[in-house]
Amino acid sequence: MTTIDQAESVAIWREGSFVDDSWTMVADEVPLPERDVIVSVVRFSEDREVLLSRNGRLGLLIDTDDDLDATVAAVGDLSRLSLIALSFPKFQFGQSYSRARLLRERHGFSGELRAVGDILIDQIPFMLRCGFESFEISHEPTRAALERGDLPAIDLFYQPLDEGAEAPVAGRSWLRRAAE
Repeated sequence: MTTIDQAESVAIWREGSFVDDSWTMVADEVPLPERDVIVSVVRFSEDREVLLSRNGRLGLLIDTDDDLDATVAAVGDLSRLSLIALSFPKFQFGQSYSRARLLRERHGFSGELRAVGDILIDQIPFMLRCGFESFEISHEPTRAALERGDLPAIDLFYQPLDEGAEAPVAGRSWLRRAAE
């Protein structure tokens, strides 16, 4: 995802490789370009009808201080959004992991979920497990590791995900491993 007037170099990683990105993050005060855009919750609430009626796909950036349930209610039908980007302002912020699961499981969002912000290589397997599909990578060591194909594998889980997709580890009902 690129931002109009953004100098920082980012790359989008999806399904095991870096891909071209058609999305543009548009700041609240910048006019909308005629292409796929991602806007803030504030911009969406101010320009809802204009945004929903325009040509081009619409994405929404949900920041850590945005109320998820209020945002979902304001959007209404989430199928109007092609992409939701969830912010990780620092790698320690874990709130967006839960938000990804809530968007998928409680709110039924089936579009693309993108992690943006401070994304590190060790987080990506957990993000994939929560429903993220694409990742905005600006951290050079993470980019280099992904280019080499060095995505760490996580084979033990403490939180169950899907019934049948994981099996308990012998004698430890709280520990799961991917079902074979």
